Amino acid sequence: MALLLSLVGCGGRDNAANIGGEDAVVSEVADAGTPETTDVESAKDAETTEPESVENAETLSEETAAPAASTVYFTADISPEGLVKAYEALNWTPTGKTAVKLSTGEPPNSNYLRPELIADLVNAVSGTIVECNTAYGGSRASTAMHKQVAEDHGFTAIANFDLMDEDGQKEIPVTGGVRLNRAIVGSHIDNYDSFLILSHFKGHAMAGFGGAIKNVAIGMSSASGKVLVHTAGERTTGSIWYDNQDAWLEALPEMVSAVRDYIGAENIVYVNVMNRLSVDCDCDGNPAEPDMHDIGILASRDPVALDQACVDLVYAAPDSASLQARMERQHGVHALEHGEGIGLGSRTYELVTLGGNAQ
Repeated sequence: MALLLSLVGCGGRDNAANIGGEDAVVSEVADAGTPETTDVESAKDAETTEPESVENAETLSEETAAPAASTVYFTADISPEGLVKAYEALNWTPTGKTAVKLSTGEPPNSNYLRPELIADLVNAVSGTIVECNTAYGGSRASTAMHKQVAEDHGFTAIANFDLMDEDGQKEIPVTGGVRLNRAIVGSHIDNYDSFLILSHFKGHAMAGFGGAIKNVAIGMSSASGKVLVHTAGERTTGSIWYDNQDAWLEALPEMVSAVRDYIGAENIVYVNVMNRLSVDCDCDGNPAEPDMHDIGILASRDPVALDQACVDLVYAAPDSASLQARMERQHGVHALEHGEGIGLGSRTYELVTLGGNAQ
């Protein structure tokens, strides 16, 4: 039996108050407190039929015509078993060859997802771990160096590893974009039929936070594609630094929409792990030490809802001031606002807890 908690994501301090604090989201939900209960099968059915609304969701829909709520699954169990449980709740079966997109992590001390945590899930989908080279130098800017990092970090010991831009890149169209009309991805995208986007949720010096959307938008872009996103479509070479913060944040979900449309929304799912919650990204080889507790694992078919749920859980955590400040300084929630605006997903979601104890 799982429990259903319906939430309207707002991405700010007011939303933390609406949720009722960390205990209401994590502890009380897991303990069958006030939220309405439902089983996992009913929640899965809600993904294909209009979900049961709650009072605040109805009000938001009437006033702003917000999209229907998406389902996000949550477990506090950060373990190989918890990760598989969150994934299985999606009731999704990959077809053909499956890519597992993650960050290999910049050496020497980044907080990338450890192979011992993810190996069971990667093997469960018979996945190939995929990445693209970076655009900012470091130890993963060239194919040879990046493959060595993947080996050093233990990824090649658990699965095949593929740099999607090793043999070049290709352009795919962005439909309905404000900042982008194309995305540039690794050419090996065509070697895969299904994608599991496995992301470490954490802070980010430029985007405010990094989750599923950034893992696709930057992580699946070739080096020139990364520059294109970072500069909101302005250029494909040179520095990734750009002086219009909201513009490049808008480019993030636009790139993800291109990938979704290219491979088919039915062929991609998203899982976020909320551990080692530093204010810095895994592209930082010497990130700040996390000063807040681990939260859990979340999964969804909607990347906007998934990242919004993670943001809301950060705001609900009493020890998250540093990460909140990082997200707000960079206006990180704007990527989710724009993602909803272009139809990538919904910031309104139903959070279904699968139980499990925090590690």
